[in-house]
Amino acid sequence: MALAPNQRPLGQRLLWFAALWLGGVGTVALISFALRLWIAPK
Repeated sequence: MALAPNQRPLGQRLLWFAALWLGGVGTVALISFALRLWIAPK
């Protein structure tokens, strides 16, 4: 199977993957923290 001629380098694809993954994990963490404060305030 041949690679597409305009495929980006592996390093750049891994950086995008890491950035999107961290963004998703951060978003879930922020939402869960906000829900925790809303549901069980001190």
